[in-house]
Amino acid sequence: MKFNILDRENKVSGELELSDLVFGLTPRRDIISRVVLWQLAKRRSGNHTVKGKSDVHGTTKKFVRQKGSGGARHGSKKAVQFRGGGIVFGPVKRDHGYDLQKKVRKLGLKMALSDKSRNGNLVVVDSLKYEGNIKTKEFLKRFADMKSALFIDVDPNFEVECALSNIVGYDFVPQIGANVYDIVRKDKVVISVDAMKVLEGRLV
Repeated sequence: MKFNILDRENKVSGELELSDLVFGLTPRRDIISRVVLWQLAKRRSGNHTVKGKSDVHGTTKKFVRQKGSGGARHGSKKAVQFRGGGIVFGPVKRDHGYDLQKKVRKLGLKMALSDKSRNGNLVVVDSLKYEGNIKTKEFLKRFADMKSALFIDVDPNFEVECALSNIVGYDFVPQIGANVYDIVRKDKVVISVDAMKVLEGRLV
């Protein structure tokens, strides 16, 4: 598959040919959905919890005699049926993540990239690096027609990330952090030539 390479003036400066096994697959929504759900499950903090009988504050002194009161037999005010008592079968702190086969995760990333490529939403640029201080207005001028975009470069770039963070809908990740969820939730994916080659070598 061939991609046009755009320079800083958004003019075609060359052509890049990459494997159809990574950027030319027919997307399957079920595979992409599985990977997205797996990612979102791993992101859940799992901190929702309630206090059980052993966690609430209360006396353990027997507050009513065993027989003769005309009521039920109780030995603790922390029982679940009393006001202020513990909660029975409530949520507990846990990890919501689960395992997903490596080949499925890899296939999902390929299909997410292929989907952007098929719809013309995968933009290849010669470089995302700038000399000196990078200004937000340079990205706004260069990619003014994009409402939301994910920028991918071969290495982490703090200056580029800071410049893009000022623009609503623009995100930056290094190629090693490229993931299905971030790709599918953005309208466009802007990726440098070097990052494209590294991704192809990693996914082919």
